[in-house]
Amino acid sequence: LFYALDNPSMPLKTKMVIYGALGYFISPIDVIPDFIPVVGFTDDIGVLAAAVVMAASYIDAEAKAKADAATGKRRMFISVLPGEQVEVAVAEEGSLLEYYLDMLHQRKIKGNIYKGVIHNIDTNLQAAFVSYGAGKNGFLQIDEIHPEYWQAHHEPAKGKKFPPIQKVLKAGQEVLVQVVKEPTGNKGAFLTTWLSLAGRFLVLTPGQEQIGVSRKVENDEERARLREMMNGIDPGQGLGVIVRTVSAGTTKTTLKNDLQYLKRLWRDIRKKATEVSAPALIHQEPGLSERAVRDYLTDDVCEIWVDNEDVAQGIRDTVSLLFPRKKDLVRLHGDIRQSMWERFNLRRQLDQIYSREVILPSGGRLVFDQTEALMAIDINSGKISGKGNFEAMAYKTNMEAAETIARQLRLRDIGGQVVIDFIEMRDKKHVLDVEKTLRQAMKNDRARHDVARMSSFGLLELVRQRTGSSALAITMEPCPACGGTGQRRNLEWQALQGLRELRRMLRATNGEKCV
Repeated sequence: LFYALDNPSMPLKTKMVIYGALGYFISPIDVIPDFIPVVGFTDDIGVLAAAVVMAASYIDAEAKAKADAATGKRRMFISVLPGEQVEVAVAEEGSLLEYYLDMLHQRKIKGNIYKGVIHNIDTNLQAAFVSYGAGKNGFLQIDEIHPEYWQAHHEPAKGKKFPPIQKVLKAGQEVLVQVVKEPTGNKGAFLTTWLSLAGRFLVLTPGQEQIGVSRKVENDEERARLREMMNGIDPGQGLGVIVRTVSAGTTKTTLKNDLQYLKRLWRDIRKKATEVSAPALIHQEPGLSERAVRDYLTDDVCEIWVDNEDVAQGIRDTVSLLFPRKKDLVRLHGDIRQSMWERFNLRRQLDQIYSREVILPSGGRLVFDQTEALMAIDINSGKISGKGNFEAMAYKTNMEAAETIARQLRLRDIGGQVVIDFIEMRDKKHVLDVEKTLRQAMKNDRARHDVARMSSFGLLELVRQRTGSSALAITMEPCPACGGTGQRRNLEWQALQGLRELRRMLRATNGEKCV
């Protein structure tokens, strides 16, 4: 009974029964009036039996939940601070796999569609800067411009796929653009006129008359089945469709319904674009909680935990349409004494995202340093250095680091060039094993990436596409004391400079009398 009471997530009715049973044997007269309506018994055996049965059923339920989690199924967590912030995390067997953060006062604009005006054209960069009504002008390269916006006909020259931008575009021209990459630092948003609208199962691509299947659908039979189904579905003139990964196993009717929704959405966007003056927002991507259900909810997610009743109800309505058989998929976290992250032991892993160092299971350390050009990751053997065979130690540490780095790249949403300094290994087989482990761990990454080979110095380079504004970019700012370098002048240097200035001032007033 006491073991069951230890868990703070126990339902209130179960606690009433157990507390009542314990109190009954201490002071039956005080407890009976309130306790009888709950258990329906007045004798000793009945009271004890009711308490034990309810406690045992609760413990069994908890054991079943732990067993379900141990089968490798994933859980999704959505934490909401109403009107301010939304957090989404995906975990498997207690290990954090993905983390997304959206602060509503600086909401992400990736995926939004704007009606913009070309502000100026840079012939050296072969790009246009577009005023679209959201901060700095966006960057639009010549290869991201749909031919329908070209002001003059162009015949492709030999060896040149695209025309000179100054010959097909002009300043003041209106264009419909979509944000591909969030603005970062001093750089504006990266824009495109090749628009795409994502649904649950399909992506509609106006202006591209093609039907394709996501490259992440690796099963050849499933790819063939999806292509066969799409052959009987006509997207419409001037429209293309890409079948998303989550469509695996779905029906033709489901795909048709998703396509009809996307076509209605595209009609509304085109209508609004003709009615408003540039620059203006035409279409806004859904909030993070809605996108999480649309983009990240897959068959292997066994539970969705939400700590806000209104949001939970909205997600239940959506999930009931996507997974009619999974009625109990969405669960509400209502314990006010601890956060959802603390309840599922994810707080430490979340805090580690913002840390410069990450501890490996065997005691080694990863050190992340962001520079202007790249992200440098150093691997230190830490506590296990100098113990036993060096090659075995290096191999074990590097294998752990390869898996952890792939996960941290996702959690931190690190984009651009990444250089990893592995502990140098002499055995070529060990080098190949580490490379294979890193590539295998990166397969689950939603972002496009390319992993190179390890050099003879233990350096490995990779490039990764940033999927949006990371939690670090949203919540961190340069230190006002050091300017973001992580270092500052020491006290000795500052004291000497003060002494130098004091000496200068004394000599200026007293001349040669100052010693």
